[in-house]
Amino acid sequence: MKFYIGSDHAGFRTKVALKKLLLGINAETVDLGTFGEDNVDYPDFAMKVAKKVAAEKGSFGLLVCGTGIGMSITANKVKGIRAANPFDTYTARVAREHNDANILCLGGRTYPTPQAKKILKAFLKAKPMSGERHKRRVRKIIEIEGMEC
Repeated sequence: MKFYIGSDHAGFRTKVALKKLLLGINAETVDLGTFGEDNVDYPDFAMKVAKKVAAEKGSFGLLVCGTGIGMSITANKVKGIRAANPFDTYTARVAREHNDANILCLGGRTYPTPQAKKILKAFLKAKPMSGERHKRRVRKIIEIEGMEC
């Protein structure tokens, strides 16, 4: 399993803790920054991670900002990305199983690191998307990506 990871300054400490968790399960981890707590702009890191995940089939992303919201909005602008911003273990699991999420976006300011770890673990343990109804819905999302709005 390969993860591209990134954060802004608000998510940096949480990203470091989650990176250790990923390395502890032998996940290949590529950290695309930021590498400290100096003020940076989250869209820069969301785009770096999203572009890598979109280009490498089967890879995943992990993004952390203050809430995870800005990262998910930005990452979802990249074709092929389904970035989820779950708020608990259940929504993390169904993001993978029902929506085929390939990027997990979390908040460094919205819950403590132990909760972020539980959410990441639920995402990791989730079964790949299955069931025709879920696949049908994700195909519709992919069709929408190709439309001119």
